[in-house]
Amino acid sequence: MNKSICSISLCLVFTCSLFGQVTNFTKEINEQVWIPFISSFSSGDDEGFKKVHSKDVIRVEQDAGRIFGYDVYFKKMPDSVKNKWSAWKKNIELRFTQRIASETNAFHVGYYNTTSTNSKTGEVRNSFGKFHVLMKKENGVWKILLDADTGEGANEEVFNKAEKM
Repeated sequence: MNKSICSISLCLVFTCSLFGQVTNFTKEINEQVWIPFISSFSSGDDEGFKKVHSKDVIRVEQDAGRIFGYDVYFKKMPDSVKNKWSAWKKNIELRFTQRIASETNAFHVGYYNTTSTNSKTGEVRNSFGKFHVLMKKENGVWKILLDADTGEGANEEVFNKAEKM
């Protein structure tokens, strides 16, 4: 009987310890990746957006069937394209369905909602997508190593059901 109680107690301590670590990793990842990701995406800060990604990043656009690395993902956008989109203010919101982390690796799955508003016409566009992101710690800082997304199965309903950051 004492062995059973001891075993259960150890399992509870171990589980609570792991839960505390996941919570700490989640807070750290939010501060080092997701908050700057959202901020730089929404403000159009290309350099800030690059900083949350590993130089070894793999970007997968599932719906377009494309996969590429850092140099193509962050290729300088021509001024003509920038000017075309300059009137549009972007915003992104993330929600999560799965967050797994160890001391050096993390995997997050969730949904995003991007809202783009045209400052000249007032037109608003919303789009939803599902993301899969693999991260790793590089020199003590979390970086996005794999960023894959798709629109398949993504909509306002599933977005609203997912967990806020």
